[in-house]
Amino acid sequence: MERINRIFKNEKYRSHIEKTAEYEKKRKFCHHDMTHFMNVARIAQIFNLEEGLMIPKDVVYAAALLHDVGRDIQYLNEMPHEMAGAAIAPEILWECDFSSDEASEIIRAIREHRNEKIMEERSLAGILYRADKLSRDCYCCKMEKACDWKDGRKNKRIVI
Repeated sequence: MERINRIFKNEKYRSHIEKTAEYEKKRKFCHHDMTHFMNVARIAQIFNLEEGLMIPKDVVYAAALLHDVGRDIQYLNEMPHEMAGAAIAPEILWECDFSSDEASEIIRAIREHRNEKIMEERSLAGILYRADKLSRDCYCCKMEKACDWKDGRKNKRIVI
């Protein structure tokens, strides 16, 4: 998992994550932080194993770590964070020794992680989409009633 640690230590990655944390300092709802990224990674890896997709674990973790890397850009100028993240990720992935094929798959997953049409796909994009949604603990969130997520999207029960 050396490449994952390189992402975590990457200056560009750290800069975007730190800016997002600053924007979300007073946010009452879910945060886009390392806890969220690691929850998404672990859930996506479970899907990967259960579905026999054989996606390398560090590719799954890279997609999860990077899927919200564009959040600070969205806060700054309202560009959708999945598009901003897909533009930011290539340089980070290259610096962290991911191949062009791996990077393409990860970038697609980042770009599509909010696209409901890929929900059932047996691909990195599909498992990232599902993991991102299941990572939220709406069933025990104090802010659930004030959250603007539609009830159909909220996780109101524990899923195992």
